[in-house]
Amino acid sequence: MVLLSVVLLLVASYTSALHAWWEQRGEIQSAKAEIVMRREAINQLKDTKARFNDPAYIKQQARERFGWVMPGEVGYRVIGSDGSVQGEVPTLGAPPTTQNRPWYDTLWGSVEQAGEKPKKAKPTENPDEVLKKQ
Repeated sequence: MVLLSVVLLLVASYTSALHAWWEQRGEIQSAKAEIVMRREAINQLKDTKARFNDPAYIKQQARERFGWVMPGEVGYRVIGSDGSVQGEVPTLGAPPTTQNRPWYDTLWGSVEQAGEKPKKAKPTENPDEVLKKQ
């Protein structure tokens, strides 16, 4: 009877340890899968960044996204009988949304900005243009 209780106690203790090991193994596998997925995303972003260093790609994107044409070219849009533009119509993305910050954050931001030293204009710049940029 004592031997049976000792064996049951050992099985129970090993079972909990085995269960913890199994859960940790699953977490490790999911973490490895996430690492692989994020590395692929990073590689895709690097490829996109490299594409934007190519002037031909930038011209292509300007033509597709904004409907721009080169100097001397004529751009056409086909308008249907109902007045709507036919085919793909390039559109700009939605403007960035402003974050709704609490009023006291806005107030504190203005206090911080007031404490900064004013920016000096470069000697070659027109002071009116510097003020327009700010």
